Amino acid sequence: KQIGWNPGKFGDLHPYAMLEPVRVAGVMIKLATLHNEEDLARKDIREGEDVIVLRAGDVIPQVLSPAPHVAERSDRPAPSHPPERCPICDTKTVKEEDSVFTRCPNRDCPGRRWQLLKHFVGAMDIDGLGEKQVSLFMELGWVRTAADFYRLDAERIAEQTGFGPVSAGKLVRAIEDSKRQPFGRALYALGIEEVGYVTGRSLAQQFRTIDTLLAAAPEEIERTPGVGPKMARTIHSQLHDAQMGELIDDLRAQGLRMAQEGPPPGEGPLAEKTLVLTGTLPDLTREEATELIVLAGGKVTGSVSRKTSYLVAGATPGSKLAQAERLGVPVIDEQGLRALVS
Repeated sequence: KQIGWNPGKFGDLHPYAMLEPVRVAGVMIKLATLHNEEDLARKDIREGEDVIVLRAGDVIPQVLSPAPHVAERSDRPAPSHPPERCPICDTKTVKEEDSVFTRCPNRDCPGRRWQLLKHFVGAMDIDGLGEKQVSLFMELGWVRTAADFYRLDAERIAEQTGFGPVSAGKLVRAIEDSKRQPFGRALYALGIEEVGYVTGRSLAQQFRTIDTLLAAAPEEIERTPGVGPKMARTIHSQLHDAQMGELIDDLRAQGLRMAQEGPPPGEGPLAEKTLVLTGTLPDLTREEATELIVLAGGKVTGSVSRKTSYLVAGATPGSKLAQAERLGVPVIDEQGLRALVS
């Protein structure tokens, strides 16, 4: 029916499809992702046309392509392009020369702030704090930056529709508990371009404290595993942005961990060891197992090679197990991993 646009946490405008309701895999779908403007142009999706819709991984609705008969039409509507003004804050959009995407440049755009806050609570794994709650606290004016979550009051929350004293208290405790998340996860949660969970963990291992990282030149950041020159410059630039500096100081004051625990690289029971994870472990999630290995001085990679020290295999391990056996890489289970790190 229509193509809409929403700003992401860095201002990139992302298109989405508003659909005539259609049942896909047992679920009625009205909205579907179109990923980004490059993908929209490549697939040649246009408003008012029939499209093929699927649920990626049986979860996320997405538009795959126009329906086969659409390409035969000579009277197709004009292609859609990113708007000239942000649909959320009405700021004039920009497209830099070296960028593939159109952006909303307004750092205070409510759409961008909502995405950043949503990203933070997801990265910090705060139970009970989802999109709906983030929107509510923003509308009430209680939360503007991620640090404001740590100033929320259980009594005030309990007065809101959908909350009571028990649920409000539980939410505030979950927020408080997130302060114990490791430094690498806190770095990821800040919302720095190019810094995902893995890169955040690598930066934490490499620099050990936020102050050391802030003092590092781009060339020093580039020495972090998985970080190239362009990425290093972006990370350095964003860490030294005034708003980011204020957020880091505020989160530090709230008690978040801004230093890495465990031995530095090259030390610990798994020093110089490279491990690969596969399958589902009995008690540890993939992230928990990774954290365990990193805190013991080891490194986690995504593929098995002759340089792999151990393959940690759980249920339904897949092709990595066969590859490890073929290369003679030792295979251990969760119990074996715990024995190694202890």
